[in-house]
Amino acid sequence: MGLVKQVWEWAVGIDAAQGERKTTSTPLGLNSIFAPFRGSGVQNMPPRPTAANLRRFAETPVARRAINAIKDRIACMDWRIEAKPGAGADEAGDRTERIAALWRSLEAPNEGDSFRTLIEQVIEDTLVGGFGAAELELTGDARRPVRLYPVDGASIQVNAKWSGDAEDPRYAQVTGKVGKDSTLPLADTELMYVRLNPRSHTVFGLGKLEVAFETISQFLSANRYASRLASNSVMQFAIWVNERTPEQQERLIRWWEDEVEGSGKVPFLSSEQKPEVLRFNSGSEAELHIGWQQFLVGMIANAFDLPAMMLGAEQGVNRATAQELANEAFQNAVVPVARLIAEHITRDVIAKRLGWEDLRFCWNDLDGKDPLTELQVQMELLKNGVLSVGEVREMRGLGLMPLVESHSVATNA
Repeated sequence: MGLVKQVWEWAVGIDAAQGERKTTSTPLGLNSIFAPFRGSGVQNMPPRPTAANLRRFAETPVARRAINAIKDRIACMDWRIEAKPGAGADEAGDRTERIAALWRSLEAPNEGDSFRTLIEQVIEDTLVGGFGAAELELTGDARRPVRLYPVDGASIQVNAKWSGDAEDPRYAQVTGKVGKDSTLPLADTELMYVRLNPRSHTVFGLGKLEVAFETISQFLSANRYASRLASNSVMQFAIWVNERTPEQQERLIRWWEDEVEGSGKVPFLSSEQKPEVLRFNSGSEAELHIGWQQFLVGMIANAFDLPAMMLGAEQGVNRATAQELANEAFQNAVVPVARLIAEHITRDVIAKRLGWEDLRFCWNDLDGKDPLTELQVQMELLKNGVLSVGEVREMRGLGLMPLVESHSVATNA
């Protein structure tokens, strides 16, 4: 593994003596209270919204669909590094080189991650518990000035009394060790800590999965009951045989189990009184509580700021409303989280860690405009003389019009 790491560092041109990682991605391993716990048996007590239970609930189908609907959409976006509005002229003349170096650092943030795998882990923790985190380390290499490492946000402690002094540690990671090494102090410039839904009464954020925690617990209970009922693990009927001795009843039970049950044969019964079948339920879908489960799916979708359509609920969805709901999901669920991540990268990585106040991180696809609507707007502006042909071509990424083509247009005019 060490040889592979050396080869990778030589290939990308990073000095191994600098930029070494301090934190651990999974500091406490499988023995951590923050690790997912997979128990067996029936739970009599409702689960508590601990970090372990949040991780476990994030692996259930409905919660995973909601998380992926936001996380994958952001992680698949194209991004760029650009000068901030009002940054002024590039007096030092190195802005282009710094943009290229920062792009290389984010494209390959560490030995084992690409930008997508890194940002997916940060967004995952942000949505689950409101504690997305990544360690930032300078490398001393002008070509790749910074390294980023994903960190389990649940293992991060926040100093509520931090004064703003750069020498005063703002964060600490629980390492799982004993003694003075039980926590690893981190300065404000060494960690990017993304808080979702920040509040004034606590230093921690509030994840979307935390909001939906109780609803997901109720949905899992209802789904578990319905699955047991549908799989016949819960007895739904009984056979009433009148005026039979215990010996006759026992004999009938053994005959049924040995000769009839599971054999597919048609049983023949002869008795003075016809046996009666007692049903404990009507056998309808109402007893599976399908309506209640659909309601809970809608509540989970609300907690993630998504329409229920995104989680598989199809009631009331047609061609006229599907596109509107998709746009609503993008604007209400994807855009705020994407902007939050972009602001943290700009402030924590570029400004605080590197000290480059004139650059920022941006997503290319964040506007999410409808191509047909955008084309119609551009055509109207072109007809009314607000925009020129060259400006419209530049907006659509077509570049300048060739000279021959522009000359023929002028001749026809």
